[in-house]
Amino acid sequence: MNRHASYTLAAVTFPDCLVPMPRLDEETHSEPTRFDEALPLGPQSSSPVERAMCLAPIPILTYHQIAIPAKRGSPFRSLTVHPGRFRRHMRWLARLGYRGLSMRDLMPYLLGQQRGKVFGLTFDDGFQNVSENVLPVLAETGYTATNYFVAGHPGGSNFWDRDKGVPEAPLMSARQISEWAGAGHEVGAHTVDHVDLPQLEESDAAAQIRMSRVLLEELVGVPVSSFCYPYGKYGPEHVRIARMAGFSTATTTVRGHVRHGADMWQLPRVPVVRSTSFLRLAQKLFTSYEDRRGRGA
Repeated sequence: MNRHASYTLAAVTFPDCLVPMPRLDEETHSEPTRFDEALPLGPQSSSPVERAMCLAPIPILTYHQIAIPAKRGSPFRSLTVHPGRFRRHMRWLARLGYRGLSMRDLMPYLLGQQRGKVFGLTFDDGFQNVSENVLPVLAETGYTATNYFVAGHPGGSNFWDRDKGVPEAPLMSARQISEWAGAGHEVGAHTVDHVDLPQLEESDAAAQIRMSRVLLEELVGVPVSSFCYPYGKYGPEHVRIARMAGFSTATTTVRGHVRHGADMWQLPRVPVVRSTSFLRLAQKLFTSYEDRRGRGA
């Protein structure tokens, strides 16, 4: 292989300053058995055009639970990623020189003040299994992450999933949330009660957004500046409320990468699910795959 050539992933060509990948097997989505066989590293590009590509859109990964997935047929089983798979995702990205950052630490990159091989790392809902299975991996890799907590229910469970048949899973306790913050990770807000904001009166939606910040700041004693819309549902009024409530960013479930000039209170993300192999993750991170999905292409 010519180490100065461009590489192809799933019929998408991109410069060798990005991560070179073999073609993804669309049927099996199989992962290579050896890292070195799958990820030959190319030299840094000297082309201004290729450098611009490498410095362009920033992906923000979103995970939910990191645990043994529920039995087949369980609702929303896909939102639980096996701890071993998560660990491989992070280790391989670290080996490639990429840094996973909380939304707080990602801000200079989102604003164009800094550039580098970075991605955002977020977790929705504040599940206890994230404390148990993610903190050791973050300590190993030196990554930071944002966890969006349901502010009114430390030590509770995913009650909002009950009528959908999703298995009950405990949320982090107040102590675990404080430990998360104490380890250098960010505490983000996900409303007080994991509500469907568009279904509420605007005054009630405003209280859910504003009080989530107040409650979490009282708990951890540090500023809470990142917000996430539950279920990915929101309207222009909720964007305005999040901004006026003092949040610096708000993330959505719209799929795509963050581009220069993006609305900081309507940030798209890259979903990671149970079946996401590393090759699929690479496709999501390093190609326009997620941007096309976000446009419905």
